Amino acid sequence: MATYHSNVASHVRPADEVAAEITIRTIDVASLMRALRLGWDDFKAVPSHAVMLCAIYPVLGVVLARAVFGYSVLPLLFPLAAGFALIGPFAALGLYELSSRRDRGEEATAWNAFEVLRSPSFGSMLGLGTLLLALFVTWVATAQAIYVAVFGYAGATSASDFLQRVFTTPEGWWLIAVGCGAGFLFALLALCLSIVSFPLMLDRHAGALEAMVTSVRVVARNPIPAATWGLIVAALLVAGTIPFFLGLAVVIPVLGHATWHLYREAIAIHPDAARLVPPPPRESRPAADFPANLFPWRSRDRM
Repeated sequence: MATYHSNVASHVRPADEVAAEITIRTIDVASLMRALRLGWDDFKAVPSHAVMLCAIYPVLGVVLARAVFGYSVLPLLFPLAAGFALIGPFAALGLYELSSRRDRGEEATAWNAFEVLRSPSFGSMLGLGTLLLALFVTWVATAQAIYVAVFGYAGATSASDFLQRVFTTPEGWWLIAVGCGAGFLFALLALCLSIVSFPLMLDRHAGALEAMVTSVRVVARNPIPAATWGLIVAALLVAGTIPFFLGLAVVIPVLGHATWHLYREAIAIHPDAARLVPPPPRESRPAADFPANLFPWRSRDRM
């Protein structure tokens, strides 16, 4: 299945046109396992590329942990780490592109991941990504408000003091229950909005609204598999934080690739749907032509 219109640079397709081309399938746990297996296969095929794209996660995790400990804001460590799940679907855009190329039997290299920037629907992807970022910020603010409501503004003096407060006092257990409940609601909203949104925008040039509506429809038709997928993502992200968030260098790319394959499991494209032709590869320009290659019209004048 091709991915791009050759003559479109920045426009998404009409919602009714996209909706007429897709059918939502019923999926099961076997579908989730198949998506994870294919995601793992993609990661094994291009491991260095995936790790490069996601290296920011373990680095950010280590910096985040140091900043939290250094500034005595330990209560935000878990909400910030858990918040990766909210913005992860947007951060994995390049991974969807790699999986899409492998699906079509095309070469998948590190540079190919940046071809997602040329997608006609990239503006819509950016818009939905901004929405997920706002959701992440709101979640962190909510978690902070819950902690302040329970323990007040006095910060923990050390990690052991913080753990003692949380796990050995009634207030701490109340914090865990309310915090996890609130986090579940944020994660559920993010899951409903993005379970197939970004792959659909990449694959069929859907707008952000149509992609979000389709994601909600996928979850509504498959509530148990969708909930199971959310639990799988949460469990793998938790596992990826050990040790020192380094596991996220593997977990994030595998989940990113798997999300593409989950989209292919959940969405069927009608056989008579318009074929979207990929753009021609960019012309290679030798370094010796710099800086003349910054002015392409000069080259055409000499032809």
